[in-house]
Amino acid sequence: MDFLTDAADDAPAPRRDLPPELARSWLLVPALGTDLAAAAASGADALVLDLEDSVDETRKDAAREAAVAWLAGGGRGWVRVNGRATSHWPRDVDALRGVAGLVGVVLSKTEAATEVTETSDRLGGDVPVVALVESAVGVEEAVAVARARGCARLAFGSADYRLDTGTGDTEVAMGYPRSRLVVASRVGGLPGPVDGPTTSSSRPALREDCETAVQLGLTGKLCAAPEQVGVVNEALSPTPTDVAWARTFLADFAARDRVVRDAGDLPRLGRAERIERLAAAYGVAPG
Repeated sequence: MDFLTDAADDAPAPRRDLPPELARSWLLVPALGTDLAAAAASGADALVLDLEDSVDETRKDAAREAAVAWLAGGGRGWVRVNGRATSHWPRDVDALRGVAGLVGVVLSKTEAATEVTETSDRLGGDVPVVALVESAVGVEEAVAVARARGCARLAFGSADYRLDTGTGDTEVAMGYPRSRLVVASRVGGLPGPVDGPTTSSSRPALREDCETAVQLGLTGKLCAAPEQVGVVNEALSPTPTDVAWARTFLADFAARDRVVRDAGDLPRLGRAERIERLAAAYGVAPG
């Protein structure tokens, strides 16, 4: 099955200005050759204009100019900039500094905390930086990167990681780097990381990948196509059943003056409060 032949999803909800820590779907689109207005209407929590892998070396300047023009002209979104080690990095960052519609940047090929801090400082210190970890070195340095000043979240560049390490695209092979980023995010006081994209056009495969990511503690996902956004947003949100349970538990807990009855009450309370916060942010009703 593919996105065109499966049953259609509901129309995308209008994009909300969710803070980076709550963004589930991160739609990555080339800054050149893309209808950015249509991509912005996809319902993605975060629109990411790409200046890196999707742009040929000979067109980097044109892509940068297109991204800046769209953001300055009323567009709003993130930009994936080229890695710190490339000659394109300073041009990308300098061109984006102070641009009105820039929400934040995704830093490609992150392997050191200093790369995040230098990017943040060069942008003026008030623009969030998502560190995209795409190599064995990046995975092993993930704790330091997560603790870096300016780092808002970690993301997993799974395709380049597989290329770097020679590992397969299986749940077992991807378990270690994903878990490493989850643990590093917790140590660094960051929200759960953003998982890499699913390259298959199969909706069931995408949903399975999302379920695996949630089980491991990841809370966002890069999207390779607008058609993936609805599935990702649903799969990474609390279910209506979860919301109903949370509200029932919270009402009961309040009715007994928040008195703890057993060792399971506080963990249940934490889970219920988290579900309620997410449900409010994503507009999920109990059912």
